[in-house]
Amino acid sequence: MSVAAGYGDAMTTKAAPFDELDRKIVTALMANARTSFAEIGATIGLSATAVKRRVDRLRETDVITGFTATVRPSALGWRTEAYVEVYCEGAAPPRRLAEVVRNHPEITAAMTVTGGADALLHVRATDVEHFEEVLERIRTEPFIRKTISYMVLSHLLPESPEAGASQPAPPSGTASPRLP
Repeated sequence: MSVAAGYGDAMTTKAAPFDELDRKIVTALMANARTSFAEIGATIGLSATAVKRRVDRLRETDVITGFTATVRPSALGWRTEAYVEVYCEGAAPPRRLAEVVRNHPEITAAMTVTGGADALLHVRATDVEHFEEVLERIRTEPFIRKTISYMVLSHLLPESPEAGASQPAPPSGTASPRLP
């Protein structure tokens, strides 16, 4: 019996390389995570079992980190969205910035950036008043010198992951849930 593309009993000792079939599987799952292994296999020329083995390996090696549903944020109560540039006093290490953003559940994404700002935050809120409250909480951090906000008016690529939401907004007057 021959072992193709690095698969077989040795799978537990060394991860197989990410090849063109893996790329096609990942592309299909990114387009629609509910696509069956049989459908993917029929498209790329593998059995459903072979696709499943590859998906399992891709999950074990953290190439595939999860499966999600993309939801229109306003349907979940998130009606206001903005990007916030954060400018720090001195050198704020990324780990300190990460600690801060974890304390604000409305921040759905955060990254350090090049340019004038030290970080860029993606914020979702139930309304403008809620966004203002979030912004004021961010500004209370002692090392944050200033922020510049950009309200999102519309998404030019409505099918992008940034256009979707992962959790419902909190009911009015309650603490916000943590958004991943």
